[in-house]
Amino acid sequence: MVIARSAVLFLLAALFEIGGAWLVWQGVREQRGWVWVGAGVVALGAYGFVATFQPDAHFGRILAAYGGVFVAGSIAWGMVADGYRPDRWDVTGALICLAGMAVIMYAPRGG
Repeated sequence: MVIARSAVLFLLAALFEIGGAWLVWQGVREQRGWVWVGAGVVALGAYGFVATFQPDAHFGRILAAYGGVFVAGSIAWGMVADGYRPDRWDVTGALICLAGMAVIMYAPRGG
């Protein structure tokens, strides 16, 4: 149950961080306006709070592990939101990052 909760929190964090960054990108680069930028800033702030609910008490471990989720999530977001088509190396790299995340967060630790 702890791993499932942690995985959901990582997915929620990715939604807020990647979505927030995308909203800022759209607001500035695609000239959609400051409302988009503001919504992105709010989402990015929400991402910071989501990470605090992870069951592990070590900030560095959580943020390092989240990096793997961020990489894979960014590719997925690009596919859905921008029509990006990853090649086999993008997918391989994302899977390696997710494997690293799993080792960092969920490997058994003695003590």
